[in-house]
Amino acid sequence: MDVKEKHEGKYEERSSSSAGSGPVLSDDKDAASLARLGYKQELRRTFTTLEIGSIAFSIIGLLPSIASTLAFSIPAGPVGMVWGWLIATGFIFIVGLAMADLGSAMPTSGGLYWWTHFFASPATRNPLSFLVGYSNSLGLIGGLCSIDYGFALQFLAVIVIARDGNWAPSNGIIYGTFLACVLSHGVIATVAQKIMGKLQTAFVVMNFILIFATFIALPIGRAHNGDARNDGAYIFGNVENLTTWPAGWAFMLAWLSPLWTVGGFDSCVHMSEEASNASTAVPHGIIMAVGLAWFFGFLLVIVIAACMRQDLTAILETPFGQPMAQIYYDAVGKKGTLFLMSLLMIVQYLMGVSILVAASRQSWAFSRDGAVPFSGFFRVISQRFNFIPLRTIWGCVGVAAVLGLLSLIAPAAAQALFSLAVAGNNLAWLIPILARVVWGQHKFKPGPFYTGDRFSTPIAWVAIVFLVFGIILSMFPVGGPNPTPSVMNYTVVINCFIWFGAMAYYYIDARKWFKGPVITINTDDMTEEQKQAIKDEGLAVQGLEPVMGTGEEAGLPVHDKAL
Repeated sequence: MDVKEKHEGKYEERSSSSAGSGPVLSDDKDAASLARLGYKQELRRTFTTLEIGSIAFSIIGLLPSIASTLAFSIPAGPVGMVWGWLIATGFIFIVGLAMADLGSAMPTSGGLYWWTHFFASPATRNPLSFLVGYSNSLGLIGGLCSIDYGFALQFLAVIVIARDGNWAPSNGIIYGTFLACVLSHGVIATVAQKIMGKLQTAFVVMNFILIFATFIALPIGRAHNGDARNDGAYIFGNVENLTTWPAGWAFMLAWLSPLWTVGGFDSCVHMSEEASNASTAVPHGIIMAVGLAWFFGFLLVIVIAACMRQDLTAILETPFGQPMAQIYYDAVGKKGTLFLMSLLMIVQYLMGVSILVAASRQSWAFSRDGAVPFSGFFRVISQRFNFIPLRTIWGCVGVAAVLGLLSLIAPAAAQALFSLAVAGNNLAWLIPILARVVWGQHKFKPGPFYTGDRFSTPIAWVAIVFLVFGIILSMFPVGGPNPTPSVMNYTVVINCFIWFGAMAYYYIDARKWFKGPVITINTDDMTEEQKQAIKDEGLAVQGLEPVMGTGEEAGLPVHDKAL
């Protein structure tokens, strides 16, 4: 049982998860589970299963994300919007199942690169783990950039609507709005940790208020204006092609909307060291977030397709700068649009808070293992702000501010922020799943959540094929072949720079010192349950005798007792 002792006028918490004194961070079961992976408990476990799923669903931010990516789906017409969503999100759900299997078995904040190192072959584990860590970290920060860039556009669209389209923001104003948004997210992520779990539940409630408001407002608004809704033949059968690609490929490019929207569910993994009963909270959170997005997203795109005007070019070229703003305006007029767009941008803003929290945990975990420049600086946990990685929060804010400068170049360059999140995270999800089925299947020990021996491996292979396809898809210019510089998709440039840069950094320098995840357990502060977990796992930690194999055989580096 946790107790408190009064000491020098202040209450000092004593931990039931540690043999020594210190603040209560976790119960023995979760601390032992983390110890089995070689890490000591450093973050406070305050998130419930519902709150873990809520942070992922909040990052998905269903309607704001769909609104931000209509430019990808509308060119293929209602068929691309509706069936593209249903099919692509079905595959994303399969990816979620594959990740849930791993997250239940090995819940740690650096899960993706940790799993890669554990499952990959001895010759590939270090470089692949290094690549995954950088791709995942920058993919999440790219997600923060794209969310906050979307917020800036939506915020400014409200001003344009209020001025009846008689004003257009410059690229500088867009970036200034973006920067203010990112900085404010850094402040919230710093000071609101004590209530961050509760905030995620509130964010989900806000999402559903917006969703149901749209379900009600669009059909009623159309009827009030005397406009008939589009019929089922149009919604489910009308094919358009506003690109110069073949119609079939335009349909596939519409998948970029769900690919970007239903991302960030790996945040459940990155929050696992702050989750109670992480081995069940993580997989259930993933399945909850993706499942809800799949179902309600399908309903949303049906309602949007039913209520939008059939002149799709006019929607895309709206003076408001946001297709969703035009769809609202056509249905509910100026005042209704100002209300709904204000609500939408608020939910979009809340998405940014959640993804910054997740990105900072992944970046902190990577710095804990010494893989980023100035790792010793960034890995420090702030006790003053309730045991959070304060420095990595602001490090992520700084990187996002720099990446956001792309918005000063041209809209096409800014759009690369969306695909950066898709390609970066898809690669980071792909490699550990691939490493498991190719090299490490014999090492895999299922956790409480498991799709079963019959289905787990086929699910993993379907996920792998889809993720490869998603990476390729995100590189294509959406308007057609032979793009001009103003409409070029710069994702291939940005992501290849990141991936080849990470590999160059590894082979030139990091290979000399990066050996994968670093064991941080201190045996002096371990309970008997934690020590037994370490022995059972076979990790080679000074002071403990492993009972099966060695840490090196398991894919973990062998270290002396951590200081």
